[in-house]
Amino acid sequence: MKEVIKKCEEKMTKTCENLDGEFTNIRAGRANPNLLNRIMVEYYGTPTPMQQVGNISVPEPRIIQINPWEKSLLKAIEKAILASDLGITPTNDGTSIRLVFPELTEERRKELVKDIKKKGEAAKVAVRNVRRDANDTLKKMEKSTDITEDERKEGEEKIQKMTDKYVAKIDKSVENKSKEIMTV
Repeated sequence: MKEVIKKCEEKMTKTCENLDGEFTNIRAGRANPNLLNRIMVEYYGTPTPMQQVGNISVPEPRIIQINPWEKSLLKAIEKAILASDLGITPTNDGTSIRLVFPELTEERRKELVKDIKKKGEAAKVAVRNVRRDANDTLKKMEKSTDITEDERKEGEEKIQKMTDKYVAKIDKSVENKSKEIMTV
């Protein structure tokens, strides 16, 4: 039974981590170097993460600056950014690349908040599905007389408390990201 509860908690934790990862990819009009985490640059024929080909800094709140280790990488970095889903055109000054993030309009902010809430709901559904699967496993264990009815009920209570904790955590993440988007 402890193993079922442990697996349940691991899956719920991964769901929350996944949601946080998705939230870092939502840009709030502020420059965040994490937006570049998914972008791969062609480096001597090998796709290489952006962080490994240059120094990434945020000199101003709405600008990300990339200083490649080698000048020959400027074109490859520019190409990778243009091919990505960032929707920002890089500026190449011959030594570094700058990404200037435009201010968000009120309408765009509201769209982003809707998207954030949708992702939060999807994460809550995932957590509830994990709860359902764990409860089903406990019921099967009870039927095969691996555990007693009392143990099953106790396990279901623990799983429910865990579910409530993770749903509250998701709600808090959604609230914080929504506030961040609306107050930038």
